[in-house]
Amino acid sequence: MEEGNKRRLAVRKTFKLYIGGAFPRSESGRTYQVLDAHGGFIANVAKASRKDARDAVLSARTGHRSWSAATAYNRGQVLYRVAEMMEGRRAQFAAEVARAEGCGTTDAERITDAAIDRWVWYAGWADKLAQVIGTANPVAGPFFNFSVPEPTGVVVLVAPDDSSLLGLVSTIAPAIVSGNACVAIASQTRPIPAVTLAEVLATSDLPAGVVNILTGDPAEMMPSLAAHGDVNALDLAGIGDVELAARLERDAAGTVKRVRRPQPDANWYRTPSLAAMSDLLEIKTVWHPQGI
Repeated sequence: MEEGNKRRLAVRKTFKLYIGGAFPRSESGRTYQVLDAHGGFIANVAKASRKDARDAVLSARTGHRSWSAATAYNRGQVLYRVAEMMEGRRAQFAAEVARAEGCGTTDAERITDAAIDRWVWYAGWADKLAQVIGTANPVAGPFFNFSVPEPTGVVVLVAPDDSSLLGLVSTIAPAIVSGNACVAIASQTRPIPAVTLAEVLATSDLPAGVVNILTGDPAEMMPSLAAHGDVNALDLAGIGDVELAARLERDAAGTVKRVRRPQPDANWYRTPSLAAMSDLLEIKTVWHPQGI
């Protein structure tokens, strides 16, 4: 057979988790099959365990220290760099979204462009949050009194299952723009764009641990994360099970976590509200004596 007529086998890829800037396999060794919108096989993907989730929280806590200490201007630059790198892989993201969500090329490109633009939008907010959310308060006495927004810490978020890329970006970006670190559970049925986003984040300027992306079953991982003492907030945007969401809220109350409730009818194309960021911030009040 001539060289040009030889058929080669495709190199099948088993997609891994993204924890602490690295791509480990699940400690359990489990994987699951991901199918396209028509039931065709796409790839095997790591199925994260509760141990993997705890490792991701530990990594996020480490990443939060350096990320929250960075200047707001620097955080904006880093988020913009992510958009730049996604733009360079635009065709790949669009192809993966089209296959995962069963939409046409035009719609997939529209979704990808919206996800890239969303990073740019949040990058612009990085050095403006303090001015818009913070304030100088009138007080009776010779003091200055300031309310200053600060990151809450480690945020665990569940991305919407029906929006594999835009929904994921729309939950990660508002969490980290202010200095938080996050553990994101990607769409269980459509995780491939999330893993490609992880490859972008790993080669961007984002410090290791700031974003950790897990694939698998949210119902398995979230109960332990909701009660985890080192998790400061939950974003349940992608939780579709009403009973599970209520249980997670109750579990989160034990450690006084901030909780953003599920958003089953969210329009991810719509320009986000300020609450997407402010809900994951703490307001610190500072008193300072006036000089003479």
